[in-house]
Amino acid sequence: MNKVIEIEHLYKAFGDRKVLIDANLDVYESENMVVLGRSGTGKSVLIKIIAGILPADKGSVKVLGQEVTQLNKKEMNELRLKIGFSFQNSALYDSMTVRENLEFPLVRNVRNMSRGEINKAVHKVLDSVGLLKSIDQMPSELSGGQKKRIGIARTLIMNPTIMLYDEPTAGLDPITCMEINQLINEVKENYKTSSIIITHDLTCAKETGDRVAVLFDGNFKFQGTFDEVFKDPDPRIKNFYDYNFIENQKK
Repeated sequence: MNKVIEIEHLYKAFGDRKVLIDANLDVYESENMVVLGRSGTGKSVLIKIIAGILPADKGSVKVLGQEVTQLNKKEMNELRLKIGFSFQNSALYDSMTVRENLEFPLVRNVRNMSRGEINKAVHKVLDSVGLLKSIDQMPSELSGGQKKRIGIARTLIMNPTIMLYDEPTAGLDPITCMEINQLINEVKENYKTSSIIITHDLTCAKETGDRVAVLFDGNFKFQGTFDEVFKDPDPRIKNFYDYNFIENQKK
């Protein structure tokens, strides 16, 4: 199976704080790869480097066969059109309706689309996330889960090859989390995407991940299916499991 993302010996620091140290990760075609780790371990930094939002200090990052660290601005912008980035806060424009939020990337990036074609694309993608009825609402009228769905829809409207999800279930109630997990799987099935899903939510990891990679001390110590990783006797895995399911329940 083809690799769509290849990360080798990635290093990233902010001043004296080393975030990623010799990190290595492969993501394959039509695969959901979940990256797990506690807060502050570099998960979000990783996908920002993949998307060219942050520069790497050292190492190789290949996306769809292109070395991200060597692309010029024009080349990076072209590659980004193939990468969907679902931000943790959904990143919707508050002054725009749902329709206008979805139209924005099309108008900005796709030339020569007719009004009819734009309308059709907006309706199709909203229908795919189950929110066609919200097309003329403002973001302030939406729930947290609806905003997540609209954020994903705005990303999907560009038909990306790769999806990057940053904490897709953060701040959501358990029922809405289940719905977002299901949507992530539907996106992979219907849009044939390959994805990296950044989370510390083990339920999300188990429900959406074909494989799981756990980030400890700047690199990936454990990789495999969810069951393979969490059967590992290493105490760091048990501690992470307990942190997720025990400590978080105390909050």
